[in-house]
Amino acid sequence: MTPTVKEIELWIADIPDPEIPVITIKDLGILRGVDYEDGNYEILITPTYTACPAMQLIETQIKEVLSAKGVHNVKVNLTYSPAWTTDWLTEETKEKLRRYGVAPPRHSSCSKAYGAVQPKTHCPRCNSINTNLISRFGSTACKAYHKCNNCMETFEGFKCH
Repeated sequence: MTPTVKEIELWIADIPDPEIPVITIKDLGILRGVDYEDGNYEILITPTYTACPAMQLIETQIKEVLSAKGVHNVKVNLTYSPAWTTDWLTEETKEKLRRYGVAPPRHSSCSKAYGAVQPKTHCPRCNSINTNLISRFGSTACKAYHKCNNCMETFEGFKCH
């Protein structure tokens, strides 16, 4: 029996983000859709940044999950329009990030400051806004390094985009 589009989406929705394993590709908002046409499935994913190095691994993981379910007629396509935005993160996802130690973007209008780091980043450990930007370049292109002046911890925070 041919799996439905909804089944395919459910099977791959829980694939963890390779860079932040406490959230899934669905949580992150990069799983944009599943289509079925002429006996083939097309999975659409949107990278958080154009050159996101995790996209190849995510594509491989999608194909592995579906192959284990007996689905081999799959094509994974990257879509850049609309561009990924932190507006796609739910409050639940932001809380998962915070508990993991990554400061989520605070405002849903964050994308209006495209490419900018939000000026007041809350420390994910003590929730203080008494923080400083250390480097606009974090471990990945979508994050920056900050330091909390209250608890003295360094942490990464999502850039607004």
